[in-house]
Amino acid sequence: MVRQGDYDSIIALGGGSPIDSAKAIGILGKFGGEIRDYRFPRDVSEAGLPLIAVPTTAGTGSEATRFTIITDETSDEKLLCAGLGFMPVAALIDYELTLSLPPRVTADTGIDALTHAIEAYVSRKASLYSDAQALQAMRLLAPNLRAAYHEPSNRQAREAMMLGATLAGIAFSNASVALVHGMSRPIGAFFHVPHGLSNAMLLPAITAFSIPAAPERYADCARAMGVAGEGDSVEAANEKLLTELRAINKELQVPSPEQFGITRERFFELRQTMAKQALASGSPGNNPRVPTEAEIIDLYETVWNQE
Repeated sequence: MVRQGDYDSIIALGGGSPIDSAKAIGILGKFGGEIRDYRFPRDVSEAGLPLIAVPTTAGTGSEATRFTIITDETSDEKLLCAGLGFMPVAALIDYELTLSLPPRVTADTGIDALTHAIEAYVSRKASLYSDAQALQAMRLLAPNLRAAYHEPSNRQAREAMMLGATLAGIAFSNASVALVHGMSRPIGAFFHVPHGLSNAMLLPAITAFSIPAAPERYADCARAMGVAGEGDSVEAANEKLLTELRAINKELQVPSPEQFGITRERFFELRQTMAKQALASGSPGNNPRVPTEAEIIDLYETVWNQE
């Protein structure tokens, strides 16, 4: 429609998928080609049609990022596309648009936002600027996630989640995401798992794998989330962080891959392909502990077997 019509801008209303779709449409509608032509590591700096993003979930932060994720349905691969060309010119952030979200979407998008904040803070591309956004996002998201899930009309919790999600988006737009997102995208593409949910499945195990390479950074996350105190040692803070991430998944009823309906045989059969796609996305290279392909394959097995 954009290619055939005379449009001067696009308005995206919805969650991450509508906003990401609009970003891609803005570039493809103006410059042509197919989305795989724009995949990472290409830096898409050319400006597409101006985009105004109006998020209705407190999750992806897409309204404030220079990234878009689009599934190539011919290969079942989620393509990461990056560059200032995907940046909305304006975002209208109104938490009241999230009051009608069902608990499952609230949980999945909320854990997605928390993952953005944590990964931006521990990323090898982190800076003082992104750290400030990431830490504040964690302070807002972690104490309010359960309340937003259990009490959908809790306006104070919804407002904190909405602001936290946008700040987390700004943080990872500058610092990038890391291994959780790298491994999450193939699970989403092959098994049609909602993005925040596949992040949640991975977050405890990947955090445990990564902590040895950046213990102080993860301890900072635990303190910002309010689960560890200033008096806690780095080791104690990280234990509390892992305990909290598992507790969030349990309370917000995050299913295991098997409980979601994924068959073990198919999951294990695709592990190597998923590991290759994860590495190709570039995100694992930002992780404090950069994994090999073999380690990612093992981590998929760990995620399948975890309680």
